[in-house]
Amino acid sequence: MGVTNEIVDVTDVRVVIPTYDEAENIGMLIQRIHEVLPNLGVLVVDDSSPDGTADVARGAGAEVIERNGKNGLGAAYRAGFAHALASGAEIVVQMDADLSHDPRYLIELLSAVRAGADAAIGSRYVPGGGCVDWPPLRRFLSRWGNRYAAGMLGLAVNDATSGYRAYSASILRRVDVPTVLAEGYGFQVEMTHRLVRCGGRVVEVPIIFRDRERGESKLSYRIIGEAFRLVTSLAFDDLRRGRRRQL
Repeated sequence: MGVTNEIVDVTDVRVVIPTYDEAENIGMLIQRIHEVLPNLGVLVVDDSSPDGTADVARGAGAEVIERNGKNGLGAAYRAGFAHALASGAEIVVQMDADLSHDPRYLIELLSAVRAGADAAIGSRYVPGGGCVDWPPLRRFLSRWGNRYAAGMLGLAVNDATSGYRAYSASILRRVDVPTVLAEGYGFQVEMTHRLVRCGGRVVEVPIIFRDRERGESKLSYRIIGEAFRLVTSLAFDDLRRGRRRQL
């Protein structure tokens, strides 16, 4: 960590982090981000966390948007992306607040976009990537959920559900983020689908994903069910529109 010579200027980059009850993790995450890239702008989108997440984030040096109530992951990203673009960001990064996403991968993700990718996805399912400390059932659901999404939608992307990504501002405008409907982790799938359908150049950067050590996971069977229903709906929509699969 702390090697910044590959990307000297990060004034046009914003990291968007949605939060709900992450006071135990958010301060450490922001500190680690700034150890890797000291001047990187961090935007926390907090859904009125009762544990004081927003105050911890501000104290750690992040900009904070506080929303009224728990309104969902997709809505948090839509708000965060819009704010980042309005503030002049040319690259927008998204990552989770629970320390599962190691900030040391930021340099590789940003470098891929600087080199011409429209989006760089931190992938658990390419050579060099992986998961640590996940229970077998969650590992199974994630791996086969990604295979289902890739097969049904023709994405040619190994980790369509990854929440660790970097986007160019131009691709975020092309995919029309405000009209992305999915909430929960289906947001990542719908974004990947739109990236592919609009001809975006997507690269996958291997990452090691570590299960959270503190706090409670927001993943539920309802969210998993929403993601599977979304994939099926998008696949039928592709057939209706006569789109060819990209496999």
